[in-house]
Amino acid sequence: MGTRTRTIARPRVPLRKDRVLRAAVALADRGGIEALSMRKLAQEVGVEPMSLYNHVRDKEDVLDGIVDVVISEIEVPSSGDDWKTSLRQTVMAARKVLLRHPWAPRVLESRKNPSLATLQYFESVMAILRRSGFSVEMTHHALHVLGSRVLGFTQELFKDSDEMASGPEAAAMFAQMANTLPYGMEMAMAVSHEGGLGGCDDDVEFEIALDLILDGLERLRDAA
Repeated sequence: MGTRTRTIARPRVPLRKDRVLRAAVALADRGGIEALSMRKLAQEVGVEPMSLYNHVRDKEDVLDGIVDVVISEIEVPSSGDDWKTSLRQTVMAARKVLLRHPWAPRVLESRKNPSLATLQYFESVMAILRRSGFSVEMTHHALHVLGSRVLGFTQELFKDSDEMASGPEAAAMFAQMANTLPYGMEMAMAVSHEGGLGGCDDDVEFEIALDLILDGLERLRDAA
């Protein structure tokens, strides 16, 4: 006579808004923000699509929520260091998070109103500046100067091309352009040939610009 095996059902994890939002972040991390839909999100958490609306209003509510999730991952350093070190560490911590979620800058820019987590993050940035002697006016200028960089990303003027055209036609085109755009072609050739500048390193360029901004803000503060 066979032995009957009892199957113990695993308790179902209750669905809460934070679980929905973290699942949405996971979806976007895997497939980009285009992969995020209410249907796919419902599949991700194992419920019917209509069940999601007990926790989020619509997709816009989800997008607002995942901004909070991402911004909340930024570790703001303690206030023990000097202001430039603290602010640099804060911005670079933000960049580390944004590189982990490459879809996030586009979502951040698309939000009409800043979320509570975003406002709290900016509060920490302003606290660093104000406590180090920046006036309200100078702090306002600093935030404008830092722009999106304070959140760990920046809008580039152009994207590097993975491959440059080659062959006789390309050489003729480059020669013609060198006459009308000498500095632009000089730069293009330097970053595309071995032994030249090499391709752009986004992290290096980001940090150089950040340090220039911080040095400039320090001079303005001291002059004021």
